[in-house]
Amino acid sequence: MRLHFREYGSGDPLIVLHGLFGSGDNWHTLAQSLAERYRVFTVDLRNHGKSPHSPEFTYEVMARDVAELMAALDLQAARLLGHSMGGKVAMELALSRGASVGALVVIDISPRRYEPHNVELRDALLSIDPARLPSRKDAERALAALVPDRTVQLFLLKNLVRGDDGAFRWQLDLQSIASSFDEIWTEIDGERSYRGPALFVRGALSDYVDESDLPRIRRLFPSATLATVEGAGHWVQADRPEELLGIVEDFLSREVSRAT
Repeated sequence: MRLHFREYGSGDPLIVLHGLFGSGDNWHTLAQSLAERYRVFTVDLRNHGKSPHSPEFTYEVMARDVAELMAALDLQAARLLGHSMGGKVAMELALSRGASVGALVVIDISPRRYEPHNVELRDALLSIDPARLPSRKDAERALAALVPDRTVQLFLLKNLVRGDDGAFRWQLDLQSIASSFDEIWTEIDGERSYRGPALFVRGALSDYVDESDLPRIRRLFPSATLATVEGAGHWVQADRPEELLGIVEDFLSREVSRAT
């Protein structure tokens, strides 16, 4: 599995992992800012973006994919930043290969199991056959009839591409994602811990992380701290990008100072 990625800047490596239905491109603007101090890699996880597709879709294999990418890039260690599903991939990598993770930033997700979210988005994408649509506008209208939020529409439409035959297609491997959908919401657990620096960031308007999650977080990540971004929902990076950037940069710079 050779994951697709984009690279920005220079310095200590920082790997950014997107959430469900996303891609590394969602992090382009923040990556440009972070690249002023770090060598940033925005990665497309398997079955997303330009990375290969596979019916195997678990956190264990996704963490292994990232570890293999690090080896291919000759990175002995890197800081990890992951949002939602990408946050769970980052957690799994930190817990299973802690020596390769210099610091961990998890955005708006906890290690616990969740009841499946975004089922309506999955079903909306599955219900549309973009190959039958003559134009991008037709795809937009079809999706708007199923997903009323314009911001979410635009987010999902980033997965719409033209194939070599000129027909539209979803870049996502929707069938593999759908068949493993419960796995996406599974718990990250086990008799293990990551004792390196860890920051969990939540959106104040999101219900993904609450006070009851803190004991579980600190059992697995004993050094973890929690920050809250006011006015942000689950997509913190879209709702309050400057606030998130400040929190992440402050955390990473403090950890660099401690390390040196």
